[in-house]
Amino acid sequence: MKKILTSVLALFASIILFAQSDKQVKWSFQAKKIAENTYEVHMTADIGGNYHIYAQNAGEGPVPTSFDFTKNPLVALNGTVKEEGKMKKVFEDAFDSEVRYYEKKVNFVQVVKVKGKAKTNLAGKVEFMVCNEKECLPPATVDFKISIGG
Repeated sequence: MKKILTSVLALFASIILFAQSDKQVKWSFQAKKIAENTYEVHMTADIGGNYHIYAQNAGEGPVPTSFDFTKNPLVALNGTVKEEGKMKKVFEDAFDSEVRYYEKKVNFVQVVKVKGKAKTNLAGKVEFMVCNEKECLPPATVDFKISIGG
């Protein structure tokens, strides 16, 4: 009985920690037409409190922010996801290395081309990790779906 209770409490604690990661970062997603059949997809992270979110090329140790786009035959990715924001490069003792991150806000931008005049979606997920001076929260994943085209 003691083992079961301990397991249930550990599971509950991990669920609470995962929920905290999502609460520290509010994601917004939108598309902006920049040319015929070409869109900039903006994936913006608003980071709460004194937390920071790691760059796509974070350095050794932390989980970098990464995007996994769902395959769509009507959408072609043009290049890689760019980062817009004030990046900090800091040596963190916890990882014993120099890391790169953003505080308060960062905008990730992916250029996409839509084939033809179709109205479709760009879907996927973003994985990220946040830390502050005292702790790192477990990595979290957020699904997204953005209307484009038409």
